[in-house]
Amino acid sequence: MLKVTDSSIKEDTETTLNWPEYLAIRKSKRVWTTVATVPCALLGFAGGVVYFGTQEADPLKPIMGIDPFFFYGLCTMGCVGVGAIVGPTLGSALWRAKNKTIIRAFDGKDAEFYNRVARGRVDASLQSPTQPVPDYYGEKIGSLHQYRQWLRDQAKYRRKALLPEEL
Repeated sequence: MLKVTDSSIKEDTETTLNWPEYLAIRKSKRVWTTVATVPCALLGFAGGVVYFGTQEADPLKPIMGIDPFFFYGLCTMGCVGVGAIVGPTLGSALWRAKNKTIIRAFDGKDAEFYNRVARGRVDASLQSPTQPVPDYYGEKIGSLHQYRQWLRDQAKYRRKALLPEEL
């Protein structure tokens, strides 16, 4: 019989991740969410085609002022959009189910990462339509090198936005 002790439970819950491990896990989660988007969008398209393709359409009776064929086509594209929105949620849920052992440590490091991003990023009120803040949420950060580069880019943008141009 397997005996569970308090020390073994503490070891599982106190698993800590270093930054390279965290960023690698974050990348795998992003891959799962991206990969799940494609089949969900295709299923949405197939469902839209099956449902709206079987609807009878009288070309002389517009639906909400739109030709029925265009309306059903737009509804089918709407189904694709819904599938594309559901895909990342499903991919994230599948990823979390597969990686149950590291979820607590990952969530803790994730919160710490986003706190660091929030401290390091430029104030959004400094941006203009022609010069948006680069990678405001830090989505492109995949390694420590990229994080340092992101910090440099934020500092460069901050200097450029706050200091007047020299003529």
